[in-house]
Amino acid sequence: MTNNRRRPVTSIDLAPARPSRDASLFAQHFATREQWLVAAVEQLRPLFAELGHELPVVRVSVGWGSSRAAATLGECWHPKSATDGIGQVFIAPSLDDTTRILGVLTHELVHAVNHANDQSGHGAPFARIAKALGLEGKMTATTESDELKAKLAAIGERLGAYPHAALTMNAAGDDGAKKQGTRMLKVACAEGSGYIVRMTRKWLDEFGAPSCPCHGDQMAEAA
Repeated sequence: MTNNRRRPVTSIDLAPARPSRDASLFAQHFATREQWLVAAVEQLRPLFAELGHELPVVRVSVGWGSSRAAATLGECWHPKSATDGIGQVFIAPSLDDTTRILGVLTHELVHAVNHANDQSGHGAPFARIAKALGLEGKMTATTESDELKAKLAAIGERLGAYPHAALTMNAAGDDGAKKQGTRMLKVACAEGSGYIVRMTRKWLDEFGAPSCPCHGDQMAEAA
């Protein structure tokens, strides 16, 4: 007589192997820095949403933007500056620390949110969002609080390695960054007001561009 009773399901049947909770196992791998940064924007989006802010669409890339000053770690260009109306963010190629990169990106995305609300500069509207996110210090050159660093480190683990090698501003050799002489350079309002000042490459590289009196934002080197 055939026994039709079902064999008891074992715990192995009921509990298939679970993936490890180690975040590094879930890390994605990106071929380019831009892909990594685009994914980073999406990872940062919930931090802004928790505060009631929606991140606008932005293009994000690596570059010194309008200035090669060593002090300039990131730039966010207003959508009005782009022919397609999409703001653009640049992260300095001198950076290679994942948490710091994400901190600078967070700073620039605060600008993107403000631009979408017809605000600019590092004044009160910027400071309210930045401080709520965990950015601290001087608003023109913020750093990350310990709490924010922990969140950014977790995001960095999920994203995986940043496919980049840092560039050194004062690299030696024919292919390194060349310093200009004492020629006065034009530095202009990044919002396009027409306000300009002139300064030497030495001071621009050492201290960065000054803040514009029109908008309070950092000025940009102009051609």
